[in-house]
Amino acid sequence: MTTPSGPARLGDFLKARRAQLTPRDVGLAESGARRKVAGLRRTEVAQLAAISVEYYTRLEQGRVQASATVLATLARALLLDDDQQTYLYDLAGKADARPRRRRTGQHMRPAIRRLLDQLTETPAIVLGKRLDILGWNTAATALYVDFAQIAPARRNYVHLLFTEPALRDLHPHWQRDARIAVSALRMEAATDPDDPELARLVGELSVQSVDFRTCWAEHRVTSAGFGTKNYRHPLVGDLTLDCDTWLSPDDSGQRLMVLTAEPGTPSRDALDILLSWNAEHSAAER
Repeated sequence: MTTPSGPARLGDFLKARRAQLTPRDVGLAESGARRKVAGLRRTEVAQLAAISVEYYTRLEQGRVQASATVLATLARALLLDDDQQTYLYDLAGKADARPRRRRTGQHMRPAIRRLLDQLTETPAIVLGKRLDILGWNTAATALYVDFAQIAPARRNYVHLLFTEPALRDLHPHWQRDARIAVSALRMEAATDPDDPELARLVGELSVQSVDFRTCWAEHRVTSAGFGTKNYRHPLVGDLTLDCDTWLSPDDSGQRLMVLTAEPGTPSRDALDILLSWNAEHSAAER
C-alpha cells in the first residue's frame, strides 16, 4: 500500500474538513442557491483564511508546503478543535517543537501488568501503537471477548470493532463508536505516518469493510481521552460505563483504558453480576 506524501495527506484533510462545514457554521451568509458540492467552497475557505484561492487550491492539491502562519489561519477558518489542530500541524511537519513519541517495543512494563491484575472490579485494557491490544484483565474478558483466543495479528481494537460480530453487537451505538475509534487511529497515524504496520492495518480494513473506508475517508481526529460508553451485553443487558484513558509515563505511547460504573446504579449491579458469572464459569472450566 503506497503511503501518500505529507502535503497530499494535508490536502485530503483540508478537503474533508471543508466538506463537513456549512456557510452558517462559519458565519457566512447563505445565498439560497443550490450548492453543487457539500460543505464550503474553496473560495469561501480562502476568504475566511485571508489567502488567495489559487494558493489554497495548491494546498489541497498537495503542490505547496503550508507555513505555520497559514496553518494558524486555516485552523481558525475551519473551526478546528485542539485534536484537529494537532493533526493539522503533524501532517504539515510543523510540530518539531512539541514532544514526539519514540519508537519503542510493544511490550508492557511489569508494573502495568500488575496494575491490570489488581483491577479486579472494573474492565481494563492496555492499548499500544495503532490501538493494538497488548494486555487486559479478567473483567475486560468478561465484558468483551477472551482476547487470548484471538490471533495476535488480529488483536487490535479497531480491527475487532469492524470484523468481530460479537464486538459489533456489543455496541448499541456502533456507528458512533466505530467513528470515534477510527478518529483515534487517524490521530495515531499523524504521529508515525511511515509505520508499515499501520499501512498494513488500514489497507486490510479498507478491503474488508466498506464502513471502515467511509470512516477513514472522513479524516476526523480525536485523542479519545475520556467519555461514556454504552454496551448491550448478551448476559446482563445494557450497561453505561465511564471510560478514562491514561497515557503511560514511559513515552511508549501505550495507554491504559479503564471502564467504571457509578456505584448504586443498574450498570454497577449488572457489571457485578457479569464479573461473578465469569468467575464461576472460569472456575468450572478449570
